[in-house]
Amino acid sequence: MVLNPVISKLAGKLVVLASASPRRQDILRNAGLRFEVVPSWFKETLDKGLFKAPHEYAVETAKQKALEVARRMPFKHRKTPDMVIGADTIVTIDGLILEKPTDKDDAYRMLSRLSGKEHSVFTGVAIVLCHEKEDDGIDYQLIDFYEETKVKFANLSEDLLWEYINSGEPMDKAGGYGIQALGGMLVEYVHGDFLNVVGFPLNHFCKQLGLIYNGLPSSDRNSANLGSYNQDTNTVIPQDLSSSPSASPFASKVKRNGGQMDVSESSNQVTNSLSKHSGDSQERLSLQNIASRGRSVSVGENTVPNKGDLQRIITLMDGFKASKALFTASKMGVFDLLQKSPGLDAVQVAAEIKASLKGTRSLLEACVSLGLLTSEKSHQKPLYKNSTLAAQFLGSDSPFSLHSYILHTDNMVWPLFSHLENAVREGTNQHEQAFSKEAQDLFQDTYYDSQALKLRFMNAMHSIAKVTGKAVATAFDLSTYKLACDLGGCTGAIAHELTKANPQMSVIVFDLPAVVEIRERFQPQHMDTDNRVSFIAGDFFKDDLPEADLYILARILHDWSDEKVHFLLKKIAERCTPGCGVLLSEIFLNEDRTGPSRGLLQALSMSPGRQRSAQEYSSLLERHGFTVKDIKYTDNLLDAMLCVKV
Repeated sequence: MVLNPVISKLAGKLVVLASASPRRQDILRNAGLRFEVVPSWFKETLDKGLFKAPHEYAVETAKQKALEVARRMPFKHRKTPDMVIGADTIVTIDGLILEKPTDKDDAYRMLSRLSGKEHSVFTGVAIVLCHEKEDDGIDYQLIDFYEETKVKFANLSEDLLWEYINSGEPMDKAGGYGIQALGGMLVEYVHGDFLNVVGFPLNHFCKQLGLIYNGLPSSDRNSANLGSYNQDTNTVIPQDLSSSPSASPFASKVKRNGGQMDVSESSNQVTNSLSKHSGDSQERLSLQNIASRGRSVSVGENTVPNKGDLQRIITLMDGFKASKALFTASKMGVFDLLQKSPGLDAVQVAAEIKASLKGTRSLLEACVSLGLLTSEKSHQKPLYKNSTLAAQFLGSDSPFSLHSYILHTDNMVWPLFSHLENAVREGTNQHEQAFSKEAQDLFQDTYYDSQALKLRFMNAMHSIAKVTGKAVATAFDLSTYKLACDLGGCTGAIAHELTKANPQMSVIVFDLPAVVEIRERFQPQHMDTDNRVSFIAGDFFKDDLPEADLYILARILHDWSDEKVHFLLKKIAERCTPGCGVLLSEIFLNEDRTGPSRGLLQALSMSPGRQRSAQEYSSLLERHGFTVKDIKYTDNLLDAMLCVKV
């Protein structure tokens, strides 16, 4: 197998697939390739009429998908990939490109056209290699290719056509069929790479990797250096591609615009694609200068420790002290006090929070060092004020206050992590050791027996939802959905953000009776969307779910065992008709489970549930008849995924 000698060379490299397609992911994963999934944000709106041949359109689309991810990741994800893979599959017949059907009638038109005829399936593939430079720039090098497979359909009866269409399978497939599933019954023969029809030409891809690593002459393959990104000037400096007949009009100047990558396209958008040119005099590609990741390093006895590495370890060692300083200052009301009365000295703060002067001064100075407070001297005395960070997040009345969640973390999470060694040894949560109560008893106290505990917990959940709500509500275009149901929606913070972002939408918040009965305490004041947010009391494991065309699962699935997760998803699937959606919001782990650290650290609580990657969540939902429409890494506390029932 061509991939086998290559796979070891990719170990430790950050390989990224710029596609949410579960079929492509399965093909590459089954071949042993380790990669992350970062779906491209490139809008597939290229004018097909500008391309001389269908395969050129597929190649250009694949290239733009890969380039968008390669350019976005260093800024949005704070890491530079070594390799980004983009792909686009199209079905063509009689020169006409058939992509995904828009509705059942469109699917019928496509399949009727294919009935009894031979057609071509093209997959364009782009491999972008990213080389970090010493001046913080990034070189982009590209290899692209395409694969063609001939497929012949049998003569299809009307009944068979509609039976297949009504299965829902055609709706997210190029050409309106999936050869690896029910669509296989439509096919009479296949000439060429079967996996190419599924969505990715594995054999051709492996050969291209072999060319890269075996160092064959560049004239034997199609490649281009797309220039380097300079972080100081926020621009891509293109290489001189004027000698290359395959130079792409898209490989032009790139600027950062408010955190977004904006590709400046030439007025003549697509006149030449990077298709096959055997005579190009291109620089030889090599992966030797791609930064190595995750490598073991031998350190001799006389080696001087790297200052940055040493500081990182010290920061990790002292991390718990910083957390506790934040918790204590929040609990003692320091940030609220300085929000109301900025410019107090240590004596005044100590008097207000009823603490010793020595302890107060130490706490204030620590908070200054953490960037939570500022100090300036007046008459030889430091006067303390909230920093911009504290003003935004740490006061009880701050715009995006995390005050309640910080108190919850101090009261509930900190004690659990004080018993982390036992949790790791036993693989179980430590509620009994931390609180002298089992988890179920704590749940009973929180929701039913103690009004104070219930309010404290709901305040914590409300603060997180306020911070994350807008990012989740605006992650996708939800304009086709009229009625949403937020399962476990607590105080309705995300529901209100959804109605603000979607004027056509009403939202039902479905949560336990103990939560719903005190919802009024958390309702926003003077909001014109209030009449579009309603509450229904119930238990989503025990009671019938409200009818809706969009179900929201925000910070729900990670809490529960696999058995309960599947039970809940089955209930939702049974309530949904084709076209209904699920908006899932969780921390999405990297595919290789190397981050983000917040999700992995949260998993150490040893709750019955577990943290998952976007692909793992996708697989969960696909088992219950949903297909992933889009994935969004929000750069907020939670990521988002939109799935549709097929």
